[in-house]
Amino acid sequence: MIPTPPMFTATHEVLNQAHALENYNAYANNRPLQEAVAREGANWAHGWLMARGAEVGSAVWIEHGRLANVNPPQPRLFDRYGNRRDEVEFHPSWHACLGWLKRHGCDTGPWADPKPGAHVARAAAYVMFAEIEDGSLCPTTMTYGAVPVLRHVPEIARDWMPKMLSRDYDPRFIPVEQKSGVLIGMGLTEKQGGSDVRANTTRAEQMDDGSWRLTGHKWFLSAPMCDAFLITAQSPKGLSCFFVPRWTPEGKLNEIRIQRFKDKLGDRSNAGTEAEFWGSRGWLVGEEGRGIPTVLEMGVYTRLDCAIGSTGIMRGALSQALHHTSLRSAFGKLLREQPLMMNVLADMALETEAATALSLRLARAFDAQEDETESLLRRILTPVAKYWICKRCPTLVAEAMEVHGGNGYVDEGPMPRLFRQSPLNSIWEGSGNIMCLDTLRAMARHPRSIEVLAAEIAPAIGRNSAFDTFVAKLKDGLNNPQDIETRARDLTQGIALSMQGALLLCHAPQPVAESFCATRLTPGHWGASFGTLPAATDFEVIINRAWPAA
Repeated sequence: MIPTPPMFTATHEVLNQAHALENYNAYANNRPLQEAVAREGANWAHGWLMARGAEVGSAVWIEHGRLANVNPPQPRLFDRYGNRRDEVEFHPSWHACLGWLKRHGCDTGPWADPKPGAHVARAAAYVMFAEIEDGSLCPTTMTYGAVPVLRHVPEIARDWMPKMLSRDYDPRFIPVEQKSGVLIGMGLTEKQGGSDVRANTTRAEQMDDGSWRLTGHKWFLSAPMCDAFLITAQSPKGLSCFFVPRWTPEGKLNEIRIQRFKDKLGDRSNAGTEAEFWGSRGWLVGEEGRGIPTVLEMGVYTRLDCAIGSTGIMRGALSQALHHTSLRSAFGKLLREQPLMMNVLADMALETEAATALSLRLARAFDAQEDETESLLRRILTPVAKYWICKRCPTLVAEAMEVHGGNGYVDEGPMPRLFRQSPLNSIWEGSGNIMCLDTLRAMARHPRSIEVLAAEIAPAIGRNSAFDTFVAKLKDGLNNPQDIETRARDLTQGIALSMQGALLLCHAPQPVAESFCATRLTPGHWGASFGTLPAATDFEVIINRAWPAA
């Protein structure tokens, strides 16, 4: 007699799991970003940003971001006959991402269409794209920063500027004359110097035709697929800046030789390389011997993008956490309804809104190119915002990853990629100490910048006692020259928090501003981790503002 088989039950039924965050509008869902855009002079871009937000939040573009990173670039150093090519092969999704950024002017849009609020609108689009893919932002940013440098060099600008300002993304590895659009990179760092660019050993020798020959090595040359680079090298009069194209005017490959690809923690979609210059042909940019001021003009813009990009990464991590907790339950309630989880979510939302407010206020200062007050504010706030926002980014992303539990640690989802990306902007374009020292330098060289900063903060004075006390202490610290370099991080952090507090007190709902001041600006009331807001905090208001989709 055949025995009756036992009753089988399902062993793999998927219950209580959130679905992927996709097909949402990254702009409509981000009220703090919308308000900052309107406040800082780019309300005319509302409809355009709504359209971009729908694209960025779509499953199509989220998948492009994933594919660009799981299929990293490959070196193609030689052709099949043994000739040097020093080319890089990318996945189609990388090209799709760069195409989106170029098409929407995220590289040079404010220069091609210089209207009020152009830098702010670009910053908002950049924030949203940073939520889904960050490697393609590197060449985008370098091209953005190269415009104000190269437009002052007529012999270069004549041929290159129209194609830098073009909205066409042309990935072909061919001479500039044959292309409809170009990207610009840069190479400063050498193995013996790091941030100390003056220690560069790459040499430049002037030729009879007015060009220069560069010989040396760069420890980091990001995005080597760019069409040209700004390179620092030692000339007879000191460190100078040179424009080095991938192809010479005669249509021959320039002698820029890729040595190897960097195996990086993150930023996997973008090719980070070491490169050597074997008598590479270049042209002087700026005054010979003044390469540092020349590249710093570019660096002001790339540092802005570090702050904006980190704001986008933070927002991406927060969005994932808010989405996940709105769908997953524990102990009979949605995670989003659990009191302690609400505290964590609201705390992260405060941090992200503060970063958004500061980033876009700084972007407005870039729109007012001819305004002396805005110029001084831009000079001091750029290193401040770059330092503080980029510093806060990894901590927030780690917390958002923990919200997901084990699912957050699995590479099938977006959190590990955001986490690996999160430290980079703090390192790129000058590490934390460099930014804090640059803040001191801005105050020393432009003493009125402190007055301008005080005037920017003044409208918030009297609205919150913790804010008033914090600002008074900061002013005392700024006026005390003793050990000021040792205290540079504390002072830079203080400026950032004062600016964020002032912006929130003047423009954000009261629960947001009061909670920010009660924690970030009150000694002994800000915990070492997120989720330490006072019990009286209006968590619902803060969370609903950060995630209206719920």
